[in-house]
Amino acid sequence: MVKRILNVVTNVGHYDDPSHPTGLWLSELTHAWHVFEEHGFEQTIVSPAGGPCPLEPRSLKFPNYDKTAKAWHADPARMALLENTASPDQINSADLDAIYFTGGHAVMYDFPDSEGLQRITREIYERGGIVSSVCHGYCGLLNTKRSDGSYLVAGQEMTGFSWCEEVLARVDKSVPYNAEEELKKRGAHYKKATLPFVSYTVVDGNLVTGQNPGSATETAKKVVAALNRS
Repeated sequence: MVKRILNVVTNVGHYDDPSHPTGLWLSELTHAWHVFEEHGFEQTIVSPAGGPCPLEPRSLKFPNYDKTAKAWHADPARMALLENTASPDQINSADLDAIYFTGGHAVMYDFPDSEGLQRITREIYERGGIVSSVCHGYCGLLNTKRSDGSYLVAGQEMTGFSWCEEVLARVDKSVPYNAEEELKKRGAHYKKATLPFVSYTVVDGNLVTGQNPGSATETAKKVVAALNRS
């Protein structure tokens, strides 16, 4: 039976300062998409508001702009998928086996308080589907609660973009909050690689998380492995 996965992207195109652009970190979508495609998954793209998803300019430059990202960017049909994303109210979670939250600093603004994404995530998680995120994608899990009112991330081992990496990326003064700290406040057991920016993933039950852009492929492979187990 074909597995179905929902890829989540942002609608936000800038930081609080409108002159400071951001958006989807393209390779975090394309690396995972490629893995899921190789395994024959049906894929859909959703965003908090539906419609266009801007791209993070830095993700379109060396060394981040790799083969899969370039191929997607050059393909009008693929780019159209990012111009016409679904909105959460168009998504029936019963049709899905997994959800994958992409990153880019933009998601810090529109992922955390999307009630539609929270609903989809909770429903997938509580029936044993796979919930996953890479890099800043875990901001989409910060405020998601289980049916009993507890935070979904509470007590979970997981990872995501670290504060150390924010500082090294020189955006620690621009981001709206410290995502790593917010995750810990909600009771998650945050883990990270010894070195910044290397691929690092954590699997805890049906929650799969990756630390940074370089972790997208490994995260997707572990989502596939988790789905094959379930």
